[in-house]
Amino acid sequence: MKLKLLIFLNLACGLVASATVKPASIFTDHMVLQQQSKVAIWGWAKPSTRVKINTSWNKQNYTVTADQRGKWKVKVSTPSAGGPYEMELNDGEKLVLTDILIGEVWFCGGQSNMEMPMKGFKSQPIIGSNEVILKSANKNIRLYTVPRSSINERQENSKPSDWKLAAPETVSNFSATAYYFGSLLSEMLNVPIGIINDSYGGSTIEAWMSPQDLKPYTEIKIPSKGDSIKEVSRTPTTLYNGMLYPVIGYGIKGAIWYQGESNYERPDRYEDLFPAMVSSWRKNWDNGDFPFFYAQIVPYNYAQLPPYHVGGKYNSAYLRDAQRKSLTKIPNSGMAVLLDIGEEKSIHPANKKQGGQRLAYLALAQTYGIKGFGFASPNYESLTVEKNTAVVKFQNVPNGLTSFGKELSLFEIAGADQKFYPAKAAIKGSSITVSAPEVKVPVAVRYAFKDFVTGDLFGNDGLPVSSFRTDNWDN
Repeated sequence: MKLKLLIFLNLACGLVASATVKPASIFTDHMVLQQQSKVAIWGWAKPSTRVKINTSWNKQNYTVTADQRGKWKVKVSTPSAGGPYEMELNDGEKLVLTDILIGEVWFCGGQSNMEMPMKGFKSQPIIGSNEVILKSANKNIRLYTVPRSSINERQENSKPSDWKLAAPETVSNFSATAYYFGSLLSEMLNVPIGIINDSYGGSTIEAWMSPQDLKPYTEIKIPSKGDSIKEVSRTPTTLYNGMLYPVIGYGIKGAIWYQGESNYERPDRYEDLFPAMVSSWRKNWDNGDFPFFYAQIVPYNYAQLPPYHVGGKYNSAYLRDAQRKSLTKIPNSGMAVLLDIGEEKSIHPANKKQGGQRLAYLALAQTYGIKGFGFASPNYESLTVEKNTAVVKFQNVPNGLTSFGKELSLFEIAGADQKFYPAKAAIKGSSITVSAPEVKVPVAVRYAFKDFVTGDLFGNDGLPVSSFRTDNWDN
């Protein structure tokens, strides 16, 4: 009897191992599917064959026929959060995906500050990460990293990877920003959390956009099939082709984004590209205007980087301002301001907890409706002039502004001559009064508008005010 059972199990394992039906790389054991949705499942089988899918959570069967290339795609219904469950795929031979959870899934994209793992880069630490890693085991947090791939042709599938349970060895090598984001969501929502990390260090925004997205911008060269890729993370469309397109459509609740450092030299164009990218992603995902929250890049001395640009719009405050302005251009969005944690000599700030958790604050309030706490930084609203004093008003200041007892030292003011002078600034409830003896008739105000700076103005909840300018001058 034992021998017959062993033979049966071996045969069963052989069937699974040789199954011709193949789901896309992102569908593996331990994955998390978005709850209360119709989520897409896709993959390949022999051309024109019927693929049957059974989902254990509702014992429902789905049938789809592979096209002439062998591609198939079907949407399955998911219940409220729970699990673990199984999914069976069968085209005559059976494949079973196990330990599937239903919960909340978030997509996390960007460049190195999103990619930076919890253990840090070599000789670039993350504050407090060792203890967080040690205590990270949690079967209800699942992590997936899309492998790096830069290529000129659009790929149907990403390179192989696996969904993994949160545990020290896994979390150590996973995006710190994304993990801090997901772990706070897990704590507050008490449902399974799936986090997809799709990032590449040094990448420009153009690399994450499709040829159709970039067509209106004639100065951007889109590579052809046979072109060599000289800059793997900065060549337009190449990361979209290899890392983004293959996973677009996976069921998600929303996305977080941490990128912009590699575009700091072109802030005006970023102001156009960023909203265009988000609009395109949402259209291609076919998931409505899903929540999109992003981290503003931190202050840093960019003049240290080749080709050592100094002055003018090479000041990274212009890129931060482009991101700030995007709040009004991207529906259902939010920006995590990090003006207080930058480091002059490191483009990768060691305080990743603030970034990840501030992104989570936005999601918990704006997406999940939790009330009673501060979640959005005060944002510049308007400027009025009273004699020789400028009055700056802000949005998102339900309980006023604070400098935590320190003198405000980062405001500048200018008249019609467009010359800025250091200004005296004072908090008046939810506004700031700004003046300088050199400026008799104020026209414009700037705050913390430098390449590297440490913010000194906050909402009463401790969330920092973004650098901003009230003018649109080129100097």
